Amino acid sequence: MQQPKIYVNDRQIVAPGDLLAEGELEIPWSPYIFREKSKYYASVTGIVEVKDGSLTVIPLKGSKYFPRVGDTVLGSIEDVELYGWSVDIKAPYLAYLPAISLLGRPVSPGEELRRYLDVGDYVIAKVEAFDRTTNPILTARGKDLGKVPEGMVISVSPVKIPRIIGKNRSMINTMSSLTGCNIEAFPNGMVWVRCPTKALEDLINDAIRIIEAESHTKGLTERITTFITSKLGGGNVSGTTTP
Repeated sequence: MQQPKIYVNDRQIVAPGDLLAEGELEIPWSPYIFREKSKYYASVTGIVEVKDGSLTVIPLKGSKYFPRVGDTVLGSIEDVELYGWSVDIKAPYLAYLPAISLLGRPVSPGEELRRYLDVGDYVIAKVEAFDRTTNPILTARGKDLGKVPEGMVISVSPVKIPRIIGKNRSMINTMSSLTGCNIEAFPNGMVWVRCPTKALEDLINDAIRIIEAESHTKGLTERITTFITSKLGGGNVSGTTTP
């Protein structure tokens, strides 16, 4: 058996076709890495993350979300159909949410589904089925799934979500502790923010845009901390400035 070799360093920028590694490595499936025999190559321009003998590539430019069964996503309703909804989850394909999975019962003939979800509404759901030959099927059965009732929804490039979350949720925890906001990030490039005030929601939006623009740089968590505390005049959890 060929010994595994990794030819790139952590945080190194790679281009399409660059050799990343070879040998028997446990590299999770990614649209940004392709394999030829025992060798792994980058398929996009991006930054490599090397950890525990494995690696991933984070594209520098935006891309579509590739659905994976079991992912929890936040999408917007595109169309109301007879027995469910078409949902934009920022994938190359529209997803479908059957009404029975949201209502917990079959749809009655002539029932007006717009009462539950209308075009433009946001919904949190899980990817229940997807095989790349048909549109993803969603389900809203389960805890914390269903219509998004309040707050701000921010759309970013899906590839920026790991940076917005941070290692061990460090970035999200930092923003939440400084502002008192509840922040949830989803793998399809959507972020749901609920704050005590509209001003704090706007502040979190500004912070997330900085993260999105500077995701490839080091020391970002410290810069975001400085940015938020400076806007809060010293900062506290309630979001009110200190007199």
